[in-house]
Amino acid sequence: MKLVVFQFAPDAPPVPGILTPRGVVNASPALRPGHTPQETMQVIIDHFERLRPAFEHLVNYAEPRPLDAVKLLPPLPRPGKILCCIGNYWEHAQRDPRPLNMFLKNPEAVIGPGDTIMLPELTEPWIFMHEAELALVIKGPAKQVKREDWKKHVFGYTGLIDVSARGEGRRTWKAGSWLGKSFDTFAPIGPCIVTADEVLDPNDVIVRFWNDGQLRHNYNTDDMEHRVPELIEFASSIMTLNSGDLIACGTNHEGLGALQDGETVEIEVQHVGKMQLKVVDPLKRSWEKGVYMGADSTNPEAVKRHRPQGQTP
Repeated sequence: MKLVVFQFAPDAPPVPGILTPRGVVNASPALRPGHTPQETMQVIIDHFERLRPAFEHLVNYAEPRPLDAVKLLPPLPRPGKILCCIGNYWEHAQRDPRPLNMFLKNPEAVIGPGDTIMLPELTEPWIFMHEAELALVIKGPAKQVKREDWKKHVFGYTGLIDVSARGEGRRTWKAGSWLGKSFDTFAPIGPCIVTADEVLDPNDVIVRFWNDGQLRHNYNTDDMEHRVPELIEFASSIMTLNSGDLIACGTNHEGLGALQDGETVEIEVQHVGKMQLKVVDPLKRSWEKGVYMGADSTNPEAVKRHRPQGQTP
């Protein structure tokens, strides 16, 4: 099942919904909403098995709203924690092994489908880059979870763009603090949460990212160095994970490139879906876009590993 938060109209309150092939079904009749959209989604996560029959009834009998007639919001409008893996992909044996490590990204940076990534009016960061990632939606409380028990604490999955301000080379701006990952609008999430039962293996999921229609990221999560069970074990050994928290699984840096004024970008995570965002830079800066990873790329590694056209999410 695909869960969303949406608005009927720009001035309407956010409500929980179920994304179906026919449109968006309002899930509110099946539950008592929380005080905030985030709290409502946490209630759904905590009590989903009890709520599932009512949700399925709504999918079968309620009249859906066309997707183009509603506004999708971030499916987790303000997660308590966003943990992000540092690197975490082998990048096809292009680098040495690294220990698992994570940083915390500012929950206030969250935006959703159709929103705008606003580049800050600071001139010290050298460049602003996109990192398309699979993110785990936690069911908590989770503390000291053994990796063999990871499934008990992953409610579902969503897509996340870890927008990053960088200094010289690939170093994150304000090295040591990771503040360059936490500017407002630097955590687009969505378009939905797909429940875990719809993803057979989170370490076999295709992640793609387009910049003005050109494919940039194009990788499979089977290339993770530290896989999903280890991520849950590691994070929960340090802190308690609560329902609605997120763990972003890191990115394959091949295809990494700049974000700049006027661009339209899209992230697509297999099973989750695709969302589009705009980029605005008040200073109108420009950089090289990065490595194109599509079918007719001139990058030798992209050519060698490009997946057949018929294999789509």
